[in-house]
Amino acid sequence: MTTEKPHLLYVAWGYPPSRGSGVYRAWATANAFAQAGWSVTVLTVPREIFEMSTGVDLTLEAQVDPSIEIVRVPFTSGAFANDLRDWSWLRAHAPEIWNTIHARRGRKLFPERNYGSWRPVLEEAARRIHRDHPVDLTIGTANPNVDFIPGHVLSTEFGVPAVMDHRDAWAVDIYSGRRVVDAGSRAGRWERRLIDDAKEVWFVNRPIRDWYAEQYPEFADRFLVVENGYDQPLSFPPRERAAGDGLVFGYIGTISGAVPMEELVAGWALAREQSSLIRNARMDLYGYLDHFGVPGKNMVRAMDQFSANDIRYLGPVGRGEIAATYATFDALVLTFGAGRFITGGKVYEYASTGLPIVSVHDPANETSRTLAPYPGWHGAASMTTEAIADAFIATAEDALAQRADDRTDARRMAERYSRTAQLEPRIRSWTERLTQQSAGSAT
Repeated sequence: MTTEKPHLLYVAWGYPPSRGSGVYRAWATANAFAQAGWSVTVLTVPREIFEMSTGVDLTLEAQVDPSIEIVRVPFTSGAFANDLRDWSWLRAHAPEIWNTIHARRGRKLFPERNYGSWRPVLEEAARRIHRDHPVDLTIGTANPNVDFIPGHVLSTEFGVPAVMDHRDAWAVDIYSGRRVVDAGSRAGRWERRLIDDAKEVWFVNRPIRDWYAEQYPEFADRFLVVENGYDQPLSFPPRERAAGDGLVFGYIGTISGAVPMEELVAGWALAREQSSLIRNARMDLYGYLDHFGVPGKNMVRAMDQFSANDIRYLGPVGRGEIAATYATFDALVLTFGAGRFITGGKVYEYASTGLPIVSVHDPANETSRTLAPYPGWHGAASMTTEAIADAFIATAEDALAQRADDRTDARRMAERYSRTAQLEPRIRSWTERLTQQSAGSAT
């Protein structure tokens, strides 16, 4: 090490004030290293990228550790440049031609749509940061996968160890399980090159990690599972219900096009026919509508049934209001797209509340394994209307019967999924490794 404090360069395109679903892992990881005594520099994009496209969460930005140095470097992509005043004549008058030219230029630099053109900016920034304040470890979190470039540059040019942190996966579609990047393609060759350079590669669950181990058996020993986890346990008193008040089921999360909204509403509607508990209950949905604030067809079609079934969509929730929002629920609704590789980030946060949880997703989803030991969890046995209705009714019965001790037991089980429990072993390992390295070089 070259400084008293080890210096982490953390690379994340999606960093606060981004409100994207993957931002919490980036925010929490950088904070965790800072709180463990590291000097942390975050390399990311200008705030305006999110202000002009996906939207921002200022309450999350306010919770960034103040010791972290944030370096924002230019990022140019047609997908995120929505101010018409900044458009060139060609883009305004011939957008198809402009998009084709821009995409080709970006892919020539790095084989990733919309993000490839960021590569030279990241390379220059990584070298400058290392020159001004020598870096001891680089972590890039993806997607986008161009976030791995600074680690690659500092590893190959200066011998700085690099970690690749996958929130999803580059080569496999986490919904279908299909390989989407051919091993012999330019992107496939880049992935192998990056993995070869990295000292560790982190994955959010075991199915994705094991898939990569099958594809790259020679690197399997550096593939580790670092689950998302929750940031702070959400502890609050049970919701007070007056006599005759119905239960409130709640969902918090991005409502993407992959969320099975129509199946969710159909199962809820059938449960209302079969159970007075559900008939007297309400479902409140909170979250951003897809990643750009535009509802998908799944949400548009489902909303026609909301009013008749006591379902309300109440918009997004800032990070600062998250605990107060959970406190308005008696039970939680967990739903997202199908795929055995999926473990939604909300799984862990939900579990930290101790509230009963109903899962409306493919039962083969990795989430089913995660929540199997959780008291009060009821996963739909299939994605049929009948099975979803059964899960809602069982969850309602648990919510009505839950006592303080039950909630405490559920929270205790969830402690293994705290973000601290997931990250602490990796931070400790790297701290010890760099300390030993420094001691060895000093003798």
